[in-house]
Amino acid sequence: MLLVKRDLSLFYLCVVIGPTPKFSTMSSSCSFRITRTAEDLAQTINSLSQRLVKLEQRQESFEMQLRQQQQEPAAEEIARLDGVEQLLRECQELLESSSPNNEFEENWLDQDEHVDVAA
Repeated sequence: MLLVKRDLSLFYLCVVIGPTPKFSTMSSSCSFRITRTAEDLAQTINSLSQRLVKLEQRQESFEMQLRQQQQEPAAEEIARLDGVEQLLRECQELLESSSPNNEFEENWLDQDEHVDVAA
């Protein structure tokens, strides 16, 4: 079915189909452009896929570095805590070694009080 308009100025594109071989040329030209566009899209998708793979690899690398950095401070913190534990032991030893002196001072103070009471 063919629709005919009396005023052709309303059409932006007007294609006249006739017995000339121009139709096949236009058709192949249009087909070529579609094929070319599809190839360009395929290349773009391929390029984007490669970039995505590279980005995923970089992300994995960054995550691995982050995990290592999180583990390293834990080792440093353990070393610090070991140092603190050693200091605590030394303090306890000092307290224990000074406790007989404290008992002596307490006994001396008790004897002093008894002398005051007796006087």
